[in-house]
This record gives sequence, C-alpha cells and structure tokens, in this order.
Amino acid sequence: MRGGLPISRRSVFKLRQVGIGTLGSAKIKILLCGCVVLSLLAIANRNRDSSSFMGWTGDFDRSSSPRGRYSIVMNTWKRYDLLKKSISHYTSCPRLDSVHIVWSEPDPPSDSLKRYLNHVVRSNSRKDQQVELVFDINKEDSLNNRFKEIKDLKTDAVFSIDDDVIFPCTSVEFAFTVWQSASDTMVGYVPRMHWVDQKKGENKYKYGGWWSVWWTGTYSMVLSKAAFFHKKYLKLYTDEMPASLKEYITKNRNCEDIAMSFLVANATDAPPIWVKGKIFEIGSTGISNLGGHSERRTECVNKFVDEFGRMPLVPTVMKAVDSRYSWFW
Repeated sequence: MRGGLPISRRSVFKLRQVGIGTLGSAKIKILLCGCVVLSLLAIANRNRDSSSFMGWTGDFDRSSSPRGRYSIVMNTWKRYDLLKKSISHYTSCPRLDSVHIVWSEPDPPSDSLKRYLNHVVRSNSRKDQQVELVFDINKEDSLNNRFKEIKDLKTDAVFSIDDDVIFPCTSVEFAFTVWQSASDTMVGYVPRMHWVDQKKGENKYKYGGWWSVWWTGTYSMVLSKAAFFHKKYLKLYTDEMPASLKEYITKNRNCEDIAMSFLVANATDAPPIWVKGKIFEIGSTGISNLGGHSERRTECVNKFVDEFGRMPLVPTVMKAVDSRYSWFW
C-alpha cells in the first residue's frame, strides 16, 4: 500500500465490524431515548388527551348531579362531642349532598346542638352546593332505625357511618367511586367473615372478627358502621326484613349490621367490597369490647340463616386499594 502502513484484510474486517456495532448501539440508544420522551409526553398530557378524545372539555362537574353525590346516614346516641366532631369533618368532604342524623334518644335534639351543627354545615358547605342537615327523629330506641327508609333522599348512594368513626375525605371519595362501579353491593372499610362450625356441622356457623380476616385475607361482610350501599336497601330493610329479626335486634341491641349484610347478599348473590382506608376511632369503647361479643354475633349469624332459609353471604379475598397512594411492588 503506497504512502501508508500496510493493513491486512482481517484488520479491515474487524474495524468494519466495530464501526457497524457502534452505529447499531447508537441507534438503539437513540430509539430508547425517543421512547422514553414519548412516554413522558403521553403521561403529562394524559388527562388533556383523554378529555378531548370524546369531545369533553373538562368543564362538566360530575359532583353537581345527585348521581355523583352521596348522603350520610349517621347513627348516634348521647355522644354530642363526637357527633360535633364527625359532622364538622364529613361536611367538608366535596361530594357530600346531605347528612341524616338517626336520632333515637327519648328527648329531641336541643336547640343549641341544632344551632351549632347548622352553623358548621353552612361554614363547610361550598358556595355552589349547600349540604343539607336533617335530624331523623324516632320514637322507639332501636338499632333498626339506622336502616329506616328515607323518603326524600336525593342520592342513590348512602354512606352509613357511626358517630365515633372518622375517615379522611380522600378515603371516603375513593370508596364512593368504588361503589359507583358496583352499586348493587356493599362497599366498606370494616370486613368480617363467617366460618362453618366444624364441631356442630355444615349448617352451623361462627362469626369471624377482624383477626380471622387479617389471618386469612377472606371476608364475607363489611359492617355498616362505615359502608356505602344503595338507598333501595333502606326500603327493602324497612318493608321486607322479617319482623321477628327486627324484634330480635331491638331486644339484643346488636347485629343490625349483620342483618343488612345478609339482606344485600341475599338480593345480589355477590360479595361485598372491602376498601383500604385509614380509620380513626374517636370514641372510647363500644359493644365489640364487651365480653361475649363474638358469641352473641355467632348466635345472630345462625338465627339469620334459619330465617333466610340459607347462608347468603359470599366469601371473597378482593380488596380495593387506591393506586395513587400505594406502591404495589
């Protein structure tokens, strides 16, 4: 080779391979970078694109419709400080339409209590949506009162809640969206389970508390102390729940929540949905802390099975989790 160093054919071939490999690697890197950039752009514009895709500009507020809102039915009993805290909290939640306080005390609510709660509701309500506050006065002291039909209820969704339980508004809103996707079932935060009593036979059952749910991951009820369900079940409970079961619940002051779970499961043949949510118990104690609680609940389950003629509860292991605040991996 004139005027330069001699290079063998093998060296030329190796240099050519190195050049091709380097160029290929660069192309791959450029391609990967392009994919990453496109993905980031897609994520950044996802909301805008999904809105315009169907011709929706994003101006429509679903919460302005009764179907996009929910009503709270709150059970209370001579715990006015807790009632004030709960009402103060929940009336700040954005998609709340009304609060119905189930009042079963012998004396009507005092004027001072009414004034305080109405002031809180007015202060927390948004300008475009005034939350309605109603005292549902009952003559009889019965746990069945929490499931009486409310004739003028505007929303389909009912959030049944006790006065001593607080959930963040974000958790309530998430549970509401879950309920909207399965509005015939119960959606709640407090799961429980029924188990076949192996010692007594196939048609006898035991009530499973929280620890049995925690251990197995299986549940068949969500308690009405914190649960969404359709308002039609209030009418069904009022009109169709056997009088003997209502009398049993009134006498024993227990198990109205199990009765509602039986009612919904019997109507749907479907399990409830357990929603993950942070719960704040602001009360001191309840009937669940009393001795013999599980035994009394077991008795309720078996009595309800006898009255319904079958075990309608459906076990499940599904749990709804808000992926915006949870890292699945």
